[in-house]
Amino acid sequence: MSRWTKWRGQRRFHREFRIAAPRWPDPVSLTSVVEQLTAQAVEDADCPALDEKDLADAATNLWRAQRRLSRLAEEDSREAKRVGRYLQAAQRALDEAGLLIQDHDGTNFHPGLSLEVLTMQPDPSLHREIVRETVRPSVYLAGKRIQMGQVIVGYPGDVLEETDA
Repeated sequence: MSRWTKWRGQRRFHREFRIAAPRWPDPVSLTSVVEQLTAQAVEDADCPALDEKDLADAATNLWRAQRRLSRLAEEDSREAKRVGRYLQAAQRALDEAGLLIQDHDGTNFHPGLSLEVLTMQPDPSLHREIVRETVRPSVYLAGKRIQMGQVIVGYPGDVLEETDA
């Protein structure tokens, strides 16, 4: 737009209705403001977030509380059901945040699993190795394992004894 057109456009109206040209700050001050804001954002990002170990401990304690409460819920207690709803809400919140708690009870066991076996118990009624009890669950954050599960494995009683002989 030419200078004359701008001047003519403003002169077309009475002096009281003319709009003053905007006064923009110089670009140097804008860049300094942007730099300050980015530096502040970096400082905020450096705030200590929850450690993976802390998350794993919280998830393990939630898992233990759910297991104990499930035993109490068999007695049909109203209080146990109410507390159970709170624990389920906490579990859903952790699931939405990407934290997965994996219980291994009753799953087939093979040595390639990423589990820490605390003990092996012989059981003649079993046909293959099965996780009898989960002592500590496996915990995953966004698909990455942050806590290895600890389990007790049951095996057919005579199978291991024959391989030892």
